[in-house]
Amino acid sequence: MSGSASDLLKFIDESPTPFHVVAHSETLLNEAGFKLLNELDSWKGVIQPGGKYFYHRNKSTLVAFTVGNKYQAGNEFKVIGAHTDSPVLKVKPVSKRTSNGYMQVGVECYGGGLWHTWFDRDLTLAGCVVVKQDDGRFVRRLVNLKKPMLRIPNLCIHLQNATERESFAVNKEIHLQPILAMVQEDLNKDGESTGDKRHHSVLLQMLADNLSVHVDSIVDLELSLADTQPGATWGPKDEFLSCPRLDNQVHCYTGAGSPVMSEAISRILGTFDTSDELLRITVRKSLLISADVAHAVHPNYADKHEAKHSPNLNKGTVIKTNQNQRYATNAETGFIIRELARKADVPVQEFVVRNDRPCGSTIGPIIASKVGIRTVDLGIPSLSMHSIRETMGCADVITNIKLFQQFYNDFGALDSKCDF
Repeated sequence: MSGSASDLLKFIDESPTPFHVVAHSETLLNEAGFKLLNELDSWKGVIQPGGKYFYHRNKSTLVAFTVGNKYQAGNEFKVIGAHTDSPVLKVKPVSKRTSNGYMQVGVECYGGGLWHTWFDRDLTLAGCVVVKQDDGRFVRRLVNLKKPMLRIPNLCIHLQNATERESFAVNKEIHLQPILAMVQEDLNKDGESTGDKRHHSVLLQMLADNLSVHVDSIVDLELSLADTQPGATWGPKDEFLSCPRLDNQVHCYTGAGSPVMSEAISRILGTFDTSDELLRITVRKSLLISADVAHAVHPNYADKHEAKHSPNLNKGTVIKTNQNQRYATNAETGFIIRELARKADVPVQEFVVRNDRPCGSTIGPIIASKVGIRTVDLGIPSLSMHSIRETMGCADVITNIKLFQQFYNDFGALDSKCDF
């Protein structure tokens, strides 16, 4: 990757689900000379100084790492962590439903989405499908229909009362169920295939056609709705970019409380030394960057931000601090990032939520408490977080990459000068 806004948009356009994020990242890692590891195998003798490796879990979580040519057991780990998932509408295990002549797909809300932004969009389906092969084995296949297949229509203004027009109140169970087709289309196909009766046969046939398999071979699925509109840069100088899933695929590109992080550190170190004491030393020397998007100040809602902590687009990566442990940044880890930013000659900004506002959280405090690793929370500022289409500054993508490169290159030397 060359590290540009256009490359980021291409990455996200090709990654409608976490499964696709991992698959696309795996392709990039293979091209860069990384070697795939199997968690079920021993890594003894496989991991070597100078090597580049990766592995995935459930094909939705990816761990990639390099080992320095001069690495010795007990040296620090430099870790950047980002979540692959985003707020989305996911197809229910039993999705088949009809209403007033329409065939609909039952969906469940995943995450805290701005669900009103999903109305009147050209939506498609993406995810994974479990297929039974002729030899009796089961495989998981990725699918991305890409073509507009679904829509959640708004209720016209003439049928809304004044309160409904002003508040846009959405009942997530009733109002978010998308239209797939007219009922007759499904009824005409009922005799053609047995299929999985939990889902409309026309839906299963679309998946089968996309995968070039017989519809009866589809035995299970995990699908999400996705916007078909590609990402774009905009503004007089193309200084902004907007697309789906910036939270948090942007940091999967630039760089929750599962055991993956601690297991990765212990397994990698264990190929060099199995001492519990050395593991504790390694963790103490290491630093985790919890990379997750940040809240940029909204020009029409500036009062939602604390005046001295109001990040802007294209003004640099945001260091996030919260004294109630919603973020894991402290004086030590915050200083390290500020100093690395100074050395990289890139700007950073500060965010603290107002005392009278709620605060989101990240993987940072969870991993920090479970692993004991020093952690800092930071991220690229964004507008419309958790919308179906979010916005960032193009320059922030570039400076964020430079900051992460400085972290990998210089953290150990900087940390050795710190006597905290």
